Amino acid sequence: MVAPFLLFLSEPTSAALQLINHARELLAERGMAVLGTWGLLNLVVSGYLAKRAAPRSEDYYFHLMNIGWNMVNVLLAVWGILRAHPAQVASMTLPESLAAQFDFEKILLFNAGLDVAYVCIGSWLRARADSADERPERLAGFGRSLWLQGGFLFLFDVGFYLVYHPFAGQLLAELP
Repeated sequence: MVAPFLLFLSEPTSAALQLINHARELLAERGMAVLGTWGLLNLVVSGYLAKRAAPRSEDYYFHLMNIGWNMVNVLLAVWGILRAHPAQVASMTLPESLAAQFDFEKILLFNAGLDVAYVCIGSWLRARADSADERPERLAGFGRSLWLQGGFLFLFDVGFYLVYHPFAGQLLAELP
């Protein structure tokens, strides 16, 4: 949704705005490729190692959780890549560009908060495994996986935000 006070800026897009939008969209597409690569790498490695781990061991549950997490990561990456249209953002107005910029930044920051929660839940699972009567190895393995996946996703989301945020300044420089 475009803020009403920005509607007066709906003049034809400048060449600079078109370049900014194209670069933003390419970066988003590449970010999804990084996420997809991480996901595929985890699926291959954890798929291989899960088959070789002792059943019901901490390593088995660690790799099993990694497989589940990274199936989701790959699906999100594919969805993000399919939604990215670097060649089709040239007609975006400045208000639309600013809205898209800040919406994506909010998503990255929200995700970084979720990532911290994942790591905390992983720590809780690991602590709970020490006193669990049933399947402590499952809690420990799942907790270790949450540490790895949450830690990576935190670095990914914060890093992506830091690389993506300078476009906000470029867009704001386009204001009349």
